[in-house]
Amino acid sequence: MTLVLDTLVAVRRTAMDLLARREHGRVELTRKLRQRGAEAEMIETALDRLTEEGLLSEARYLESFVSYRARSGYGPLRIREELSQRGLQRADIELALRESGISWQEQLQETWQRKFSGHLPIDARERAKQGRFLAYRGFSMEMINRLFSGRGMDD
Repeated sequence: MTLVLDTLVAVRRTAMDLLARREHGRVELTRKLRQRGAEAEMIETALDRLTEEGLLSEARYLESFVSYRARSGYGPLRIREELSQRGLQRADIELALRESGISWQEQLQETWQRKFSGHLPIDARERAKQGRFLAYRGFSMEMINRLFSGRGMDD
């Protein structure tokens, strides 16, 4: 049974159902409602009201997303890129990353420990392999080099 989103009530109900599952950003929620056949004007009206009521919050979405991805072993560069692709403002993303309270160097250490059992690379090939993995996960080369040199947790 497909739900027809031809009334403001139906659009609002669908948006609330999506928000009940997890936090969404406005751009993401708009896209999902459009895919379900809602008109742009109704979407904007419904989302404006949800924002006024505090049910839709970009700040809460950013906080939730950053926390989730960091717990999954991703670094700030990767998280920043994913949020940018989701249509969020760069300044809001930077603020969320700063205010997350996450020690990215500790996060790097934990991710490296889980993947490589705490074994420092013994040669250039292994160093490149570990570095590629950590860089793909979103950690800067500066952070990775600090980890490999043993300066990771000190400064």
